[in-house]
Amino acid sequence: MDILAGVNREWLAALTWIAAAAAFAGLLVWRRRRADLAALAAVVVFMAANAGAGIYVLNHLADGRWGGDAQAKLSPPPLTGTPVVGQFLEPLDGAMAGMAGGVNDFIDFQAALPVALGFFAAAGWALAVSVPVALVVAAVQARQARRRGAESAALQGEVENLRAELDAVKRHVGYRDIF
Repeated sequence: MDILAGVNREWLAALTWIAAAAAFAGLLVWRRRRADLAALAAVVVFMAANAGAGIYVLNHLADGRWGGDAQAKLSPPPLTGTPVVGQFLEPLDGAMAGMAGGVNDFIDFQAALPVALGFFAAAGWALAVSVPVALVVAAVQARQARRRGAESAALQGEVENLRAELDAVKRHVGYRDIF
């Protein structure tokens, strides 16, 4: 079952943008205040959706949505109906039908290839955009890790101070270690 059977070229391109926007919004809601991760996810989803759309177009070459129906299809004349020699021309009839089918397939491929290449080019641009976005995400992650490390060190220092104070209170009270 082909769920995209009724989707034309423009809607297929729009679906890639809709998928990216949905990924951005979904991740922004799920991971609050992490717009950098949501942007990276949106770029990756856009890249994957465009690559998938290009593969879909190439898997459905004979579909008229890509412009293959703009040119007339070739159909060889039937030679088997020729009087007297028709039965002898049957192999030639099959060969001509095979060649016409090959030409028709090439026409479909020729019409679908620019559409697929458009989707693949969009996926390539998304890959190019994902590199700086990933660098920004890595920088934000590094800054947060450094901040968490500083907070951990500060808390560790606080724990050491509290232990020292507790030991001082124990000595002042005369508490002996039982263990």
